[in-house]
Amino acid sequence: MTEPVTPATPAETDDASTPAIAPDVKARLDALQQAVDAASGHLDPEVLRPAADVTGRGAERLKLSGEHTIVALGGATGSGKSSLFNSLADLEIAGTGVRRPTTTWALACAWGPDGATELLEWMGIPARHQVSRQSMLDRSSDETRLDGLVLLDLPDHDSTEVSHHLEMERLLPYSDTLVWVLDPQKYADAAIHDRYIRPMAAYADVTIVVLNQIDRIPFDQRENALADLRRILTEEGLPDVTVIGVSAARGDGVDDLKRELARRIRAKQASRERLGTELTGIASTIADAVGTAEVPGIGEADVRGLEDGLAGAAGVPDVVDSIGAVSRRRAVRTTTWPVARLFNRKDRSGEVIADESLTVTSLRRAQGVGVGGVQPAAAEQAVRDFADKAAVGMSRPWATAVRDTADARQREVVETLDQELASADLGLDRTPAGWYLLAALQWLLLLAGIGGVAWLVSMAFGQEWNPLAVVLAAGGLLGGIVLALLTRPFVVGSARKRAARAEAVLRDVVRDVAREHVVEPLEGVVADYRRTREGLIVARG
Repeated sequence: MTEPVTPATPAETDDASTPAIAPDVKARLDALQQAVDAASGHLDPEVLRPAADVTGRGAERLKLSGEHTIVALGGATGSGKSSLFNSLADLEIAGTGVRRPTTTWALACAWGPDGATELLEWMGIPARHQVSRQSMLDRSSDETRLDGLVLLDLPDHDSTEVSHHLEMERLLPYSDTLVWVLDPQKYADAAIHDRYIRPMAAYADVTIVVLNQIDRIPFDQRENALADLRRILTEEGLPDVTVIGVSAARGDGVDDLKRELARRIRAKQASRERLGTELTGIASTIADAVGTAEVPGIGEADVRGLEDGLAGAAGVPDVVDSIGAVSRRRAVRTTTWPVARLFNRKDRSGEVIADESLTVTSLRRAQGVGVGGVQPAAAEQAVRDFADKAAVGMSRPWATAVRDTADARQREVVETLDQELASADLGLDRTPAGWYLLAALQWLLLLAGIGGVAWLVSMAFGQEWNPLAVVLAAGGLLGGIVLALLTRPFVVGSARKRAARAEAVLRDVVRDVAREHVVEPLEGVVADYRRTREGLIVARG
């Protein structure tokens, strides 16, 4: 069995001459277009193609003609389809008019003063297969007047010619209403039911089933035949489809069919009903394939987890620890008793010497992180973990789109993060003024102590004794030690603040790289998912 044909549907246009579609249908059509636009680039184009087709072809259809309702007659050889076409048109167009034994090509008859030339040309029906009712006298009553109708006589569905099948299935998508013509001998034939009617059960509201040649059934058995046909249709999922018995040869029931067609034309519902039905079908199909579950999206906790992961991969905690340790040593070395500095020119651990530049690169090297700095495996794992959190609740196609977006950014994240961290200005080359002040005081005290010692020495060689020399020597030498001990909390606190400021700078770098290269791209995918989800829900009705 072949796949059911996807019918074409009209869409709203901005042309003032085109009748407006009901607002709810227009909103659903716009919503489907929104879903297609949002999902494009993330999902398989083949999944979205039916939706793109219906929005594009429908809009083009109404631009050409919003005044016409296209009705297609389909049926098997011998069903009397062409005779019914002639009867509806009140003309000998099909069959004897062009002398064809079977319907080998489509014929079209358009009612109304303006014709439908452009519409029929757009459908690919040659001019020689078109007939217009605009210049002919029409004796139909108001109830059976078919102005605005474009009637198609399709090729026979059971023809042995492949070209006939292709022509029929090509034209079915353009129709607003489908009329399946069955005959008493083959109205239960599986060929038409399995290939066309059953697969298109979702379009029952724009389908009419005609039991033709009803004059061949005894009068007292006609209702039974129609009831049996309705039973079959109900079993196939079309319980409410319109069923009409006619005799194209005698004219029985033809006016009933005309009235049904005229009612649909006057109500201007054929196109809208088909559009609404198809929007429901297409949106439901896509929704089943890609999902419409509500998702939590990306939270601040997820972002912080990513930033922590990238910071760890870049060795930021180790670098900050080094900054704190080195800053403390430098602060103490700068503000301690100058004599003690002579014995502490180099850190005992050998990690960083006092005059080495405190750059991220040197600190990384001191921690053994390496020249490259950022560890690719750890950074990529952080990005993957974040992608998994961003994709929570999504169907497989969308979760794959999220992960693909994340994977495409991994190398870029590693390289950018390494470059940005290496060039970050941590402000560590600027010694705090307080440290210089304490250092100056230490030197003044040391000079005072040296002066006091020199004074004491001079008194040993005969200079008059003065107790102030003892005070100056003891105060100068011991005062530096006392000052170093008393100011140690301030110095350590200052070093801790320098480390905190440096950590803030490094964290800002990590945050900026994470947001620009990971968070924002994935938030874009999540936003597209939500727009697709909302569009499908609205389009589905």
